[in-house]
Amino acid sequence: MRYLLTVFITVFLAELGDKTQFAVLLYATRPEGSKVAVAVAASLALVSTTVIAVLVGDRLSQWINPKVLEGAAAVGFIAIGIFMLVSFLRQP
Repeated sequence: MRYLLTVFITVFLAELGDKTQFAVLLYATRPEGSKVAVAVAASLALVSTTVIAVLVGDRLSQWINPKVLEGAAAVGFIAIGIFMLVSFLRQP
């Protein structure tokens, strides 16, 4: 149960305020669209991408040590953060 909660909180926090949430927010503002349809479609899209990530992660872990994958993900997130910070600082 603790692992489930850890995964939920991590993904929930990672998804807050990202481009996906902004896209869903914009679709929900359209008066002609069903809010239920937006919620269902967005939920199905997130579930689909999550299933793909789990399947790919499972396969990768058979060839690459999960600790190496974790380190690569950490380096990737740091690199993205540095890129975003540098881009921000270069703005006039």
